[in-house]
Amino acid sequence: MVGAAAAADAVARARRLPSLRVGLHLVLVDGTPVLPPERIPGLLDGRGRLRRDLARAGIELCISPRARRQLAAEVEAQFAAFRRTGLKLDHVNAHHHYHLHPIVCRMVLDIGGRYGMSALRVPREPADLLDRVDPGVRHGRDWLAPWVSRLHRTARRHNLTVPDQVFGLAWTGAMTEERIARVLGNLPAGLTEIYCHPATCDGFKAATPGYRYAEELAALIAPRVGELLLTCPTRRGGFSDFVAP
Repeated sequence: MVGAAAAADAVARARRLPSLRVGLHLVLVDGTPVLPPERIPGLLDGRGRLRRDLARAGIELCISPRARRQLAAEVEAQFAAFRRTGLKLDHVNAHHHYHLHPIVCRMVLDIGGRYGMSALRVPREPADLLDRVDPGVRHGRDWLAPWVSRLHRTARRHNLTVPDQVFGLAWTGAMTEERIARVLGNLPAGLTEIYCHPATCDGFKAATPGYRYAEELAALIAPRVGELLLTCPTRRGGFSDFVAP
């Protein structure tokens, strides 16, 4: 999140870890913009933050050329801010997966192509595997399936590396050791992305209520998870370590 308060610290840490793969998490709703408020008034709420009414904002993008121009400017500004870090752009995704919106998707593909974007998250999570490893959880994202399929086809047409499946949606904020271990023990074929929200504590400023940040960090460094990663027949890396066929 190049406009977030801790972005400079994150960049400094990434520069000390040259093997770390770093992506751009575009924030176009529910967050802090890069451009000054007077440049993008239609994207903001009354507090100067990007709007949280995702559905209404999405409709306005469809009917308002002004809203589309402002959004394109903010997308460009965030790509440019990432370029100024000097870090290699490993992949791109969007806050709340807002790049599923067809207009946002087109902007990201057009603008990202000029900034060296080569990989994009497609949030396609296999419900059958979730039901096997955690049958007690309701997943409830079937309504997204047509938009996810469309994004996958569009990204592949642009020769982008995309995951065949992603884990971290249904269990967002609750990627526990047990869940990660079960996923690793049942990995489907293909390229899999697993994402988490780890932190050293839960009660920091701007924390999302209910997210188990510290538990996710503990899961990622748990000996059991490390052993599974070493023993399961997989190749690990960032998006740039895999090339779209």
